Amino acid sequence: MRIAVPDLVSNSYFPAVAAVELGHFKAEGVDAELQMISPIPRAMAALRDGEIDFVAGPAHATLAAFPDWQGAKVVAALAKQTFWLLVLRADLDVEPGDVQAVKGLRIGAAPGPEQAFRHLLTEAGIDLVRDGVELGRVPGAEGHDVNFGVHAAGVLERGEIDGFWANAMGCEVAVQSGAGKVILDVRRGIGPVSATGYTFAALVTSDSHIDKSLDEVAGAVRAIVKVQKDLKLDPSLATQVGQRLFPAQEAEMIAALVERDLPFYDPSIPETAVEAMNRFAQETGILSGPVPYDRVVGTQFSGIWSE
Repeated sequence: MRIAVPDLVSNSYFPAVAAVELGHFKAEGVDAELQMISPIPRAMAALRDGEIDFVAGPAHATLAAFPDWQGAKVVAALAKQTFWLLVLRADLDVEPGDVQAVKGLRIGAAPGPEQAFRHLLTEAGIDLVRDGVELGRVPGAEGHDVNFGVHAAGVLERGEIDGFWANAMGCEVAVQSGAGKVILDVRRGIGPVSATGYTFAALVTSDSHIDKSLDEVAGAVRAIVKVQKDLKLDPSLATQVGQRLFPAQEAEMIAALVERDLPFYDPSIPETAVEAMNRFAQETGILSGPVPYDRVVGTQFSGIWSE
């Protein structure tokens, strides 16, 4: 069974990565392997085409390959709320939470996350053209095996961009190097409250995979539930995973980032979270209209969330 992640050296989808590396999938009778497929729309297309079985990624990005939530389900939350951060150059005189600071700057973002940041700016009254914001790809980040956030931190340090919107790992690398400082972290109250509901990190699979392998999907959900509990009890387990998969610097950082994320570790998917995400999706044009909760969520697995 293959699980795609769009950014491996990251805390964003870490429960899925840890559940593979720490043996939680195996304990549920599921033989799982990780496959990095980036950017996230490409990973969702691979799920649609049957090339992989699950995606650990931002829930809203499912719509890139499954229009109007036809053909795929979110089966567990890896963590709650929008999880990307904005880092700007450390030499800029900007206070945390100041969205207007992006005016006149070059900001990098990956496809998928970019939709969320673009909408955040729109809600803040920022017009990209009028306000001179260059929002787009980060040079050199297009490769299949490029971890966006960590790569973007290096590009920021070289002065090729003025900031980037990415996962906390990439942002922490930029902060520790002295190149950047965190300006937005909506999940922790730094920035617009409305942006917290745009998306959440999720385990997604196709309807066809559920139909063919119901027990395997149930086992995968149980693995996520159990690894979240284990990481809450002992965040240092994250270091074991990092030492196997990450470069040395990031391996040393991952446990602290996971510990910071623990308040958001909850596999359940409330209807309010789906409503907020779908409202964002409609407002950005990636969802044509309202859809029922059970078209988005694999409700047959909801009982496992509280096991």
